[in-house]
Amino acid sequence: MAAKIELPLSYKERMESMLGNDFPAYLACLDREPNHGIRVNTAKLSVEEFERITPVPLTKKVPWCDRGWYYQKEDKPAKHPYYFAGLYYLQEPSAMTPAAILPIEPGDKVLDLCAAPGGKSTQAGSRLAGEGLLVSNDVSNSRAKALLKNIELFGIGNVLLTNEFSQKLATRFQGFFDKILIDAPCSGEGMFRRDGAVMKAWERNGPDYFYGIQKEIVRDAVTMLKPGGYILYSTCTFSVLEDECVISGLLHEFPQLEVVKVPDSESWGFVPGFTEHEEIPYPDPSLKNCMRLYPHKMDGEGHFVALIHWKDDGDEGGGHTKPQKYEQAEGISAEKDNLRFLDKNPDFAEFTKLISSDFLKKGLLACQETRIYLRPLGLPNLTGLRYLRNGLLMGELKKNRFEPSQALAMYLKKDEFANTVSFAADDARVVKYLKGETVDCIEAEVRGGDGWCLICVDGHPLGFAKRSRDTLKNKYFAPWRWL
Repeated sequence: MAAKIELPLSYKERMESMLGNDFPAYLACLDREPNHGIRVNTAKLSVEEFERITPVPLTKKVPWCDRGWYYQKEDKPAKHPYYFAGLYYLQEPSAMTPAAILPIEPGDKVLDLCAAPGGKSTQAGSRLAGEGLLVSNDVSNSRAKALLKNIELFGIGNVLLTNEFSQKLATRFQGFFDKILIDAPCSGEGMFRRDGAVMKAWERNGPDYFYGIQKEIVRDAVTMLKPGGYILYSTCTFSVLEDECVISGLLHEFPQLEVVKVPDSESWGFVPGFTEHEEIPYPDPSLKNCMRLYPHKMDGEGHFVALIHWKDDGDEGGGHTKPQKYEQAEGISAEKDNLRFLDKNPDFAEFTKLISSDFLKKGLLACQETRIYLRPLGLPNLTGLRYLRNGLLMGELKKNRFEPSQALAMYLKKDEFANTVSFAADDARVVKYLKGETVDCIEAEVRGGDGWCLICVDGHPLGFAKRSRDTLKNKYFAPWRWL
């Protein structure tokens, strides 16, 4: 069966050589509708709770991601209030693999080096469960702004969002991270079925163009990794040059690194990496632990994934000199500093009386011009780095009053704020609120008093309003409004 997609001839010849007898099956799969995936935000609700309240039918679980499911394209889960509550992320199923198999634990320091639009960062952030640190980076300023929205929508507060080249970050974060995600810029061959524009871009800039960029990025990542840590390298391309060649060169340059086998990968339909190929500069038997995701072998788009481990946690050589030490402020010390900050900012202090969580122990309060942030603990000096967020944006001081941010609303749980109104998902007032309109409420729907109020859908925060008896003056963030 001939594929309807007209593939470049040189690409077809390479894929036929690579796949052999599987090549006709690959061509045939290009005619099929791409798969659609949805991933629950476990920082806001459990997998079991999401299965009970899901707004769309879930066709089956994603085998390699315990928080992911398939759904049908026509169900449109982005047009539901739960999407605006940050309860889930819409993500192509294969793209869930990297952050699912990187062994992230609460309390880790995690770097997502090429993070936009945010699928892997939101996945990593939810796995941190509010503990540790997520540094989410993208070199493109416009893409970093889209990344920021997704991180704030997911309610991730322990974040530094940077907009830098990897070389610049490596000068500040030497030996700093426990886990690093690299979804490297690539030629995108695995996305040809999903996006025809990728094929045109491939004809302009193919594997040779990206290979040099990828090598630089992975070297910088090793510099930032702690001994004993893990790097997850992934691409959405089939090119051996961009995949096994990059890993082969990395293993040769840094012998303390190894590619770790993911035990269930073959049962998922993933194919082992090439151990020998004419393009691989340093053949290595451990390259078989890399994983190739072909769309004719599993329900997802094309990807390459390699889990890399610094195998000797006592070795400080190779990747960098002795890891830098960063003083980590203790929670009790941060709390004392934060209490002094509140004394100097009475309007903000008055607002925080509505918050019952222990946020004062989770970061350091700071004011930048008129904006107040809760900054992560234990960071190096960031002077000279470009960043969009250093922690949770709490809100802004305006003419002797404090206005809380949309990011804070998404960060909070309903029970952590004194004044709340919760509507059912099918209540017409939810969409009215999301469109920026004033809405009414009745006493039975309200917890707390007048003033700043957290508006929720089925108990999950959407944003703030100013309540005066039965009227809710809308404070929903205008750029996020329902269109």
